[in-house]
Amino acid sequence: MLAVDTAPEAAPDSDPHAYLARLNPEQRAAVEHGVASGMAGPLLVIAGAGSGKTNVLAHRVAHLVAEGANPGAILLLTFSRRAADEMARRAERIVRQVAASRPHLAGAKLAWAGTFHSIGARLLRDYAPRIGLDPAFTIHDREDSADLLNLVRHELGLADTGKRFPRKHTCLAIYSAVVNTLAPLADVLQARYPWCTDFEDDLKRLFRAYVEAKQAQHVLDYDDLLLYWSQMVQVPALAAEIGARFEHILVDEYQDTNALQASIVLALKPDGAGVTVVGDDAQSIYAFRGATVRNILDFPRQFAPPARIVTLERNYRSTQPILAAANGVIARAAEGYAKALWSERASAERPELVSVRDDTEQAAFVVDAVLARREAGVNLRQQAVLFRASQHSATLEIELVRRNIPFVKFGGLKFLEAAHVKDALAVLRWIENPRDRVAGFRVLQLMPGVGPKTAAAVLDLVALAEDVAMALEEARVSPAAAPAWQDFLALVGALYPRELPWPAEFETIETWYAPHLERLYDDAQVRQGDIAQLGRIARTYPSRQRFLTELTLDPPDATSGEAGVPLRDEDYLILSTIHSAKGQEWSAVTLLNAVDGCIPSDMATASAQEIEEERRLLYVAMTRAKDHLQIVVPQRFYVTQQSGYGDRHVYAGRTRFIPAGLLNLFEARVWPEAAPEPQRGAPSPETLEILAKMKAMWS
Repeated sequence: MLAVDTAPEAAPDSDPHAYLARLNPEQRAAVEHGVASGMAGPLLVIAGAGSGKTNVLAHRVAHLVAEGANPGAILLLTFSRRAADEMARRAERIVRQVAASRPHLAGAKLAWAGTFHSIGARLLRDYAPRIGLDPAFTIHDREDSADLLNLVRHELGLADTGKRFPRKHTCLAIYSAVVNTLAPLADVLQARYPWCTDFEDDLKRLFRAYVEAKQAQHVLDYDDLLLYWSQMVQVPALAAEIGARFEHILVDEYQDTNALQASIVLALKPDGAGVTVVGDDAQSIYAFRGATVRNILDFPRQFAPPARIVTLERNYRSTQPILAAANGVIARAAEGYAKALWSERASAERPELVSVRDDTEQAAFVVDAVLARREAGVNLRQQAVLFRASQHSATLEIELVRRNIPFVKFGGLKFLEAAHVKDALAVLRWIENPRDRVAGFRVLQLMPGVGPKTAAAVLDLVALAEDVAMALEEARVSPAAAPAWQDFLALVGALYPRELPWPAEFETIETWYAPHLERLYDDAQVRQGDIAQLGRIARTYPSRQRFLTELTLDPPDATSGEAGVPLRDEDYLILSTIHSAKGQEWSAVTLLNAVDGCIPSDMATASAQEIEEERRLLYVAMTRAKDHLQIVVPQRFYVTQQSGYGDRHVYAGRTRFIPAGLLNLFEARVWPEAAPEPQRGAPSPETLEILAKMKAMWS
């Protein structure tokens, strides 16, 4: 840590604050708040999308140091290590510029910049003996935590109740939600896991035993890093001691904090002295992680007098027509801080609202538009396709592979790499080629009672047999596997003779796989949507073999993983969920499926709060675009195997977040465009000559 003395007076002919000259008036007001007087009360900076939030935070930290604050007593809290490192580097770079005239600032370093969890871990090490922790405690990652929870689950006999007790990852998700939201278990179960409500008492018993196991083994999980910190600052003496270590606390992305994180900040500085929080209520989209928009909406009223609010509305990213449309969408929010983003980047191009017939045409339109922009000089990497849920890009991914366009996908697994999709494809691959040991090994272990040893023995029989069905009949499985095995033999008997037409083969697999999907995955309902989507794609191919061939990508470098890059391609398109796109920007953005049921998701309309978060998701997607924005509206979706209705097209409506009153902010477009009408007018000399010759043939 470096203690910094009060800066000497600058020479009369120099500007001691020249490093602030590039800030706009609102940014400068946020940076200078309370610094000159030494009485920095609580400050809330509402930073609209693209308004230079990171720049403001970095300048405020640098300005505090330049004006005499001890850099070792500044706590900067962020949500990623990369963000913390970036802000610390920027602040230190600005301080180095100031140090040219103030040598005592040279070498100033921020000692306390990091994520909530990393700072929590450091403080817990320091205070471990005083709060009952071994200073040598170890920290479990999510998978370690799930494994320990599962061990406790088995020790308590909860895995053998004869009921569908939640599996380890679901149990951990419930535990984490309770810890981070500070909500009662009953409320969390009712809101997020209603099928688990009957297990409330068992879950309490499980979580109590889980805590005891962690304490006995001197381990903390990810959530404990916040929970122990929060409990520590509930002790008045410790709260005062730790709070006194930090003259200033700055929090980035405050709209993404959960109840536990907000409680820590308020406990450290109950009067708000030296507290600066920066964020945008319009970009609060992580409720599924426990974040609550209430933290930023209620922040000013946490103090007396209330915190000062500075609003940053100048946008340095997007053109004015894009901002006008985004402003129109968010202005209809039920609650929030009033702001209207504006930009000096004028443009005659309004965002496009593109109507297409269905998701197949949507994929074709997107690829055509992406390639057209590429020819116009916009590289693939400067373009992004965004979507509400990962499975929404499935048809597009197939089209991109067909057209040999490399892409990187962020946000969830790529559609074809999801475990349940791989399960269904493995059945097809193994039926197509029973000697495919990898596919067979996966398929056989989908059944209860069939483990690796049994699966290997069965595959050995199949490898030597001429009649696959007969070899399976002769295979020995445990009594526990017998019922599922008979169903599997019936499936093979229906598919292996190749008597079923395509795509009826896939429909048969869907029916067989449904109970296994329900048994293997707690979120089976969500995953079933992916299987139905895979069936929709299957119907676009003439045969099983063609389907499998087209879906087989050239490993390892033909396409990327979730965060990889195609090795042979210098350029690639970005595919991303909206959640993963937050904080990013691209020259051109295309948003898929802007219809009710997708945005808002039909799984997020149970409350007004959920619907408002869906509105914010659309706003976040729109404000990622710098120059070009296209919002695609399919008119119908193909759904299959709906009880009582059969396979049919369902007609969709444009998202409720773009009502008729906002259509003037968009350029309406229908794709594909109708063929142009033939020109009507006087016939050309060439036409007259042809007509005369046609008549002359019969004269």
